[in-house]
Amino acid sequence: MVQSIISSFGLVAVSEMGDKTQLLAFSLAARFKSPWAVMAGILVATILNHGLASTFGEWVARQAGPDVMAFALAATFIAFGIWTLKPDSLEESGATHRFGAFLTTAVLFFLAEMGDKTQLATVALAAKYRSAAAVTVGTTLGMLFTDGLAVFLGERIAGTVRMKWIRYGAASLFFLFGIATALSRFV
Repeated sequence: MVQSIISSFGLVAVSEMGDKTQLLAFSLAARFKSPWAVMAGILVATILNHGLASTFGEWVARQAGPDVMAFALAATFIAFGIWTLKPDSLEESGATHRFGAFLTTAVLFFLAEMGDKTQLATVALAAKYRSAAAVTVGTTLGMLFTDGLAVFLGERIAGTVRMKWIRYGAASLFFLFGIATALSRFV
């Protein structure tokens, strides 16, 4: 259980660097000047989104055989690695002040995560570890860590970190998860 939390945290924390939701966190924090309300919105949205995703992933793992799951998960993690190499951008929308920092953040984050690599990785991680609760805890903590950096330190670190190298690191983690998952069926 601890391994699934730590692995989920690490994979999501690294893969979220430079992701559109991190850019969204930075943008909302700058717009609302209310970091704790933005973080609370991120927390609620992530628990809901990743809770649904990990529950689905655990259910899928119960339906498929171990060989099918190992192959599907390995391919999925490798595909996420390739996807991670492509930089994200954020389309700025106009009216977000209407509902306040918390509700705006919760709704925007929930919608931004739908079909995002982090949500799909959460499905894959829950299928791998067969623990929706542990994976939800790990991925939520990973999101809070990375998005917290954007909310609280975004302006200070924006010019000092090269996103290209972070994307390479995140992609490498996905590739390692894919290879390890494939090899686990043979070792």
